[in-house]
Amino acid sequence: MAFQTRETDKPVLSATRARQGRWGRHVFWVLLFGTLLAALGMFAAWTWKAGDQAGPVGPGQERVSGQSFDAPPPASPGIQK
Repeated sequence: MAFQTRETDKPVLSATRARQGRWGRHVFWVLLFGTLLAALGMFAAWTWKAGDQAGPVGPGQERVSGQSFDAPPPASPGIQK
């Protein structure tokens, strides 16, 4: 059996360094398109539901008073015995 040495011309990397990914152009494009798609989806949802939101009172819309029900006013505080 012949003795082999492990010396090669390849650089030796630690396990942590070997597991780290590289930041390349593909990562930039994935992040860019993902952000754009998320923004487009939020804009589409906003425009789809924008008609359901209450807006300022205009012609043809009812005015609602701030009082929600007719309750008697609270009794004035008196001296407690």
